[in-house]
Amino acid sequence: MTNRRFELFEYRQVLVRMRQGDSDRDIARSGLMGRKKLTAVRRVASERGLLDPGQPLPDDAVIAGVFGRTPHLPSTCVSTLEPFREQIRDWHDAGVQGTTIHHALKRNHGYTGSYSAVRRILLGLRAERGVPATTILEFAPGEAAQVDFGAGPVLAHESGAQIKTWFFVMTLCWSRHQYVELVLDQTVETWLACHRRAFEWLGGCPGRVIIDNAKCAITRACMYSPEVQRSYAALAEGYGFRIDACPPHDPQKKGIVESGVKYVKKSFVPLRTFRDLTDANRQLREWIMQQASTREHGTTREQPLARFAIEKPLLTTLPDVAPVLAVWSEVKVHTDGHVVYKKALYSVPFTLVGKSLWLKSTDTIVQLFHQHELIATHPRLRKPGDRHTVRDHQPPAAQAWLEHDPQWCLARAKEIGPSCHALVLAMFNDTVLVNLRGAQGIVRMREKFGDQRLDAACERALAFASPKYRTVKTILDKGLDSQPGAASAQTSTAPADTYLNGGRFGRDLHSLLLH
Repeated sequence: MTNRRFELFEYRQVLVRMRQGDSDRDIARSGLMGRKKLTAVRRVASERGLLDPGQPLPDDAVIAGVFGRTPHLPSTCVSTLEPFREQIRDWHDAGVQGTTIHHALKRNHGYTGSYSAVRRILLGLRAERGVPATTILEFAPGEAAQVDFGAGPVLAHESGAQIKTWFFVMTLCWSRHQYVELVLDQTVETWLACHRRAFEWLGGCPGRVIIDNAKCAITRACMYSPEVQRSYAALAEGYGFRIDACPPHDPQKKGIVESGVKYVKKSFVPLRTFRDLTDANRQLREWIMQQASTREHGTTREQPLARFAIEKPLLTTLPDVAPVLAVWSEVKVHTDGHVVYKKALYSVPFTLVGKSLWLKSTDTIVQLFHQHELIATHPRLRKPGDRHTVRDHQPPAAQAWLEHDPQWCLARAKEIGPSCHALVLAMFNDTVLVNLRGAQGIVRMREKFGDQRLDAACERALAFASPKYRTVKTILDKGLDSQPGAASAQTSTAPADTYLNGGRFGRDLHSLLLH
């Protein structure tokens, strides 16, 4: 009891009783102070004239000055770590653990003291820093909701693999009624879809949504001007709520949902089994309505569901047509004229190769924008590696190659003349070369030489058993198309199908050996 610290009101009561004539034994018997302490107090009070009943009892400031505890003198013992105090302070401010600091001092500075010395100096530094004060945030009904992700249970897949899950939790700040869903990822698509289902579950939308700085919502965390993910900003505009991002590394600003996530983990997950994700979410909905929202909340001391009955009419009414959930991504056009999104490829006009575009993806379509102008629309592809190419997006040479197929070449050759048609058929009958470009080049010659000359050149090429692009071009360049054909070409007007089946120009091995 010798080290007991007496409060000011106890000194005052002792002085009153001494002024009334009570002995130290009587006062000690009441339990106010021990007789040894009372003797010291009576001596000091007599010296200061505080026991004179004719004088008014001094105020608390005077009594505190006389009997207040005398501060301890600074210890004369100097810590062996005093030369390293500033270094230890820097490490402590950086969040380095005490044991790590102790090992670093031993390793780098030859320190031979114990860890207890490190612990004592760290306690002193923490006392200097003080305890930060917090502020309780008050919310009106319907004003705000807080949203967060939390680690969920590991589910067993039918293949035997373990699937990691997360809880999506949205808690109304006033009523504490919440929406909880178990999901498999934290992508932008999941984030947006969970918001929609949460608003539909609550039957309305709060005025603002308080979040942390998850990448699916905030692309650049900043205390004063955070940058919101474009997809999330569009959802907020569609539903009419405002986004309130917490300052970086300050989760206390959304402490309501932080507590909600802990409550879900500790109250819902233990002693439960889940067949799959669907079964887990079914149990979650039942748990919310039958336990979580019907309990007496530790802060409000009311049932969240009962308070929600008051808050629900004050939520913003949901739009008649729900906003389209669209994910915006910035993509770059590759040299093949395609962009990649979710491992699928989508074409854009070839003139945009190397440029950055905005891609808007929904469940059904993918749209691409350049400087706010829609330039391409594709169906949404789901299988990695799939490609959707619009022919008009390709360069002219590629379009010509794709559009001018063998059937197109044959149709144009037939318009030119029978010899041209027969020569193109013979080219396509080649068993080694495709000859598509050669056939395209022959048909294109009509623009320079005309149908009559081109058909005559093809006739001469057939007469010399050379159905090739180079042969026809040489004949036209040298003007040989107007000369009569060789004597061996008297049967050059054979039916076209003979060139297809190798009749005129096809010879078997026996005939080749004889000649």
